[in-house]
Amino acid sequence: MDRVDAPAEQMTPATDAAADSHQVPQSIDILKIMQSIPHRYPFLLIDKMVEIHAGQSAIGIKNVTVNEPFFQGHFPSHPVMPGVLIVEAMAQTAATLVVMTLGKAFEGKLVYFMTIENAKFRRPVGPGDQLRIHVDKERSRANVWKFKGVARVDDVAVAEATFSAMIMG
Repeated sequence: MDRVDAPAEQMTPATDAAADSHQVPQSIDILKIMQSIPHRYPFLLIDKMVEIHAGQSAIGIKNVTVNEPFFQGHFPSHPVMPGVLIVEAMAQTAATLVVMTLGKAFEGKLVYFMTIENAKFRRPVGPGDQLRIHVDKERSRANVWKFKGVARVDDVAVAEATFSAMIMG
């Protein structure tokens, strides 16, 4: 399996029991994200991932630009990233973490929301902001994973949610 070039000390072993014996890089670029999940423009909402801890947590990065297609209608005179898309970015970060943990056999699989709980939106996100999307696994059983996500801009929480999803094979 092609992995992002990283020194051995920057790789962590996959920790899930279902994972094959592969190493998970601590960061990945957009090409590896697109290999891992099926989302594409305009609905691919993360640009890279950092601080990946196999089977446990990761941070997704979304650079929000004025060229985002949703700003045309939300709202033209005061562009605001829709909160549901921030939650979707959390889910994409989590889905990529799951695929990176479970390995090549899970690349490109569909992951469906099952629940979204306690979603809170603290402040608007607009052009020029960089979302750092922190996801932490709360639990997993078979093909169902539950995560807590917090999106931050400049170290300030802008949104949070707890969500579960099912990976479909």
